[in-house]
Amino acid sequence: MEIPLEDSWKHVLHDELSKPYFTALMQFVDQEYQLNPNAVFPAFTEIFAAFNACPFNEVKVVLIGQDPYPTKGHAHGFCFSIKADVQPFPKSLLNIFKALAFDLNIAKPNNGNLERWAKQGVLLLNCVLTVREGQPDSHAGKGWEQFTDGVIQHLNRRDQPLVFLLWGAKAISKASSIDKNKHKVLTAPHPSPLSAHRGFYACCHFSLTNQFLQSKGMKSIHW
Repeated sequence: MEIPLEDSWKHVLHDELSKPYFTALMQFVDQEYQLNPNAVFPAFTEIFAAFNACPFNEVKVVLIGQDPYPTKGHAHGFCFSIKADVQPFPKSLLNIFKALAFDLNIAKPNNGNLERWAKQGVLLLNCVLTVREGQPDSHAGKGWEQFTDGVIQHLNRRDQPLVFLLWGAKAISKASSIDKNKHKVLTAPHPSPLSAHRGFYACCHFSLTNQFLQSKGMKSIHW
């Protein structure tokens, strides 16, 4: 199966893509799309969209979510993002925009497509990259977690300092493989309505990210 993955990532992740677990994962994913062609998200060609929009050496910020939105028409390969024509916004995304307004006084945008962040060096990475319709976590435990662990380990080894934004318990569990002496690790509750009230709205991760990037001589993100 041809993996629709950008060349720099394909080179960096060559060994990861050759491991038996990844072969088994791709067999599972391929079977899921064949059995449920209209009920597995995102579209197969969009599974690695976050990587394809943000080549390895251009990553400055890594935002880690859980798994894709399980609602038809929402997921398109970027964590928390939706395509520009999707309305209404998912509640988690609305809460992200509320936190952004609190932090930087930025008004809620007209659309929820976060590719504009990806094009500035924000890798919008879910822990698990596929899901069945209406079944959150349905593709958990199949190998995606090991793959995204490998992605984070490669990013962690880069010389350039990065910012890791870990929202929610699953994302925060990835912190153990990140060198906190080199990289900036910011954690917060998940923006879901179930947990956002526990401190997400006032986490100020957007301004803290830009402060760190500027301190390292890098261009800040236009959120």
